Amino acid sequence: MVTISVIKADIGGMVGHSSSHPDILALGQRELDAAKQSGLLIDGHASHCGDDMFLIMTHERGEDNEQIHKLAWDTFIKGTDLAKKLKLYGAGQDLLTDAFSGNIRGAGPGSAEMEIDERPSEPIIVFMGDKTSAGGFNLALYKMFADPFNTPGLVIGEPLHDGFSFEIQDVKEHQKITLNAPEELYDLLVFIGAPSRYAIKRVRNRLTGEIAACSSTDKLSLIAGRYVGKDDPTMVVRCQGSFPAVGEVLEPFATAYTVEGWMRGSHNGPLMPVGLKDAHPARFDGPPRLVALGFQLADGKLNGPNDMFDDPSFNNARQEASNIADYLRKHGPFEPHRLPLDEMEYTTMPLIRDKLAGRWTALEEAREHAMAGPISEVE
Repeated sequence: MVTISVIKADIGGMVGHSSSHPDILALGQRELDAAKQSGLLIDGHASHCGDDMFLIMTHERGEDNEQIHKLAWDTFIKGTDLAKKLKLYGAGQDLLTDAFSGNIRGAGPGSAEMEIDERPSEPIIVFMGDKTSAGGFNLALYKMFADPFNTPGLVIGEPLHDGFSFEIQDVKEHQKITLNAPEELYDLLVFIGAPSRYAIKRVRNRLTGEIAACSSTDKLSLIAGRYVGKDDPTMVVRCQGSFPAVGEVLEPFATAYTVEGWMRGSHNGPLMPVGLKDAHPARFDGPPRLVALGFQLADGKLNGPNDMFDDPSFNNARQEASNIADYLRKHGPFEPHRLPLDEMEYTTMPLIRDKLAGRWTALEEAREHAMAGPISEVE
């Protein structure tokens, strides 16, 4: 069995939040190379989207392995030290605890891990987001694994025809549920249509039971109790055979769907699919960006990556994202550009609300209704 672990963190931005410093990425790759030499990893690749570093690792130690998570944590700590020397912006902002305690969950970094029985041909795509949030992949995962208009394999591909199961996490109440498509499709959409609270964590093929996809669902504000940065999720998706084809996995991103995130994590914006060369969001700290790196696994080794969105066929999506960004920015501090108030609880909004609480007075007509008593029923 091979485990694919992708662990990411924002440990410092080059020119604000726009990009990662090459020295930080080089440090990350050196740490992964050393772990390969020691036998801890089979392979490792350090990459980025915007100011987030993503550690893509393969090994035989299973999910939630303490040594693997400590490797990632130690790499982020060393990267933070370097970021401070380079005076990068927000050095170590995703590291919410002072010390490693056996697992990175709840410590700030995001993770997506899956243990698989490697097939004779094992193509995977690692998605890396910036300036968006946990739950930002809900719509895409729905289209990949439940929408035949996106994935014709659900209709004409025998290994896919029995559908997929979706593990949904309630990130506020820390609960999970598994729902099956297609028969529970409408129930599924009730929850995943609210990505600020419900996020798809795992997808499995119902015929084989194999894991098909896994995403990070960590929300930094819920961990820290205050705004500390965007969640910048990651996702691993297996392709071909019992899973959607590579083209079916990429197709959802041909439309620039709206996600939460962008400036200070407090705005809605279009998710723009880009190649690595364009993964440096700068306009209003955005718009949100997504990179897709394709690998072909061979005995756990990461052959690749192919920069999957570095493709002119996604130019229309990029233009669409720019047009949507223009439109939303014109709303300034008004919704729907700014997130709804209940999603702003970890910004300065509660402080302002509390400061002005004593200046609110009841409307005169409300007083009159209260004095008149309840309205009687009309017979």
